[in-house]
Amino acid sequence: MGLFGGKSKSLVGLDIGSSAIKVCELQQSGKGANARYRLQKLGVAQVPPDSIVDGDIMDSNAVASAIRQVMGEQKIKAKEVAISVAGQQVMVKKVTFPLMSPAELAESVRWEAESFFPAGQGLDSYALDYAVLEERPMEGNMDVVLVACRKDKLESYVSCVAQAGYTPKVVDVDVFALQNAYEVNSTPGATDEVVALVNMGATFTNLTMMVGARSVFWRDISWGANRFTDKLMEDWGLNREEAESLKRGREAGGRSSEEIQPSLMAMGDAFADELSRTIDFFRSSFKVDRLDRVLLAGGGALTPGLVDVLQDRLRVSVDRLNPLQAIEIDGRSVDPASVRDLGCAASIVVGLSLRKAGDR
Repeated sequence: MGLFGGKSKSLVGLDIGSSAIKVCELQQSGKGANARYRLQKLGVAQVPPDSIVDGDIMDSNAVASAIRQVMGEQKIKAKEVAISVAGQQVMVKKVTFPLMSPAELAESVRWEAESFFPAGQGLDSYALDYAVLEERPMEGNMDVVLVACRKDKLESYVSCVAQAGYTPKVVDVDVFALQNAYEVNSTPGATDEVVALVNMGATFTNLTMMVGARSVFWRDISWGANRFTDKLMEDWGLNREEAESLKRGREAGGRSSEEIQPSLMAMGDAFADELSRTIDFFRSSFKVDRLDRVLLAGGGALTPGLVDVLQDRLRVSVDRLNPLQAIEIDGRSVDPASVRDLGCAASIVVGLSLRKAGDR
């Protein structure tokens, strides 16, 4: 299986995260620019601690069980799904090539990929795919996105989904799914507007930089919402469940959300430093001298005070992405409370549910 998939058919989005499994099923009407979507199913099931560590599946039985659980709870009958991968074993890179035939491009991509992999590793260890982003005949060149994922990581996700009784027809990348969710809910802005899409999961943060309607930079940052949880446990002597509740603004462990706010602010500052460095690297590499706004997604984006910290540090507008803003919700099959609870944490799974087998 390639990283981008088989025949054209709607799929169920299945987001396999380090702390939770999320599923999303959309119904599409119309095509192209006239496409409209209705939310049919949306659910989440928690994954036992340490079942997935640093993006690697450590306990496939527990993860497969969580997949079956959430699919069963949502009464989803479809068996074909779109999943995604992220982390240090996944690499995304934009490369500019001279205009060439598909056969020539396939060979050129293989040569380029050799410099893409860590020292001592090569094509034997990685699954490689690519897609043409843009051709510029007047300039005689084309932009191509290369994606590589370690085969053992890819195979562990595919086999785990199969163990649960489902077939992954598309294996996407978190940063592309995030972009999907953004695009379907956005109206076109200025052609040169620079937007940072930031998805904070439990272990990793996915960053996509948009310039107008084009995604030009992708990065997975080894910084996730678990750091807030660990900080609360360390500072206040809490267990993980209590820390997670406080992180969501609920009282737990004899502590109030206001009491532990200094700990959250300290970690928010640390994340702001990491994000700022990555954005500065993008600016210098792509000769972009501005940042117009930041949209936060993922469960970590719900951390109290994080939006304010980033807005103060980055000095731009910071908001949470609503992945269902432009999507109709079927009140007969979807609990509105679950939609509100998940909010921006559903961004990746919504992006995946927009995929069709065969997408590139």
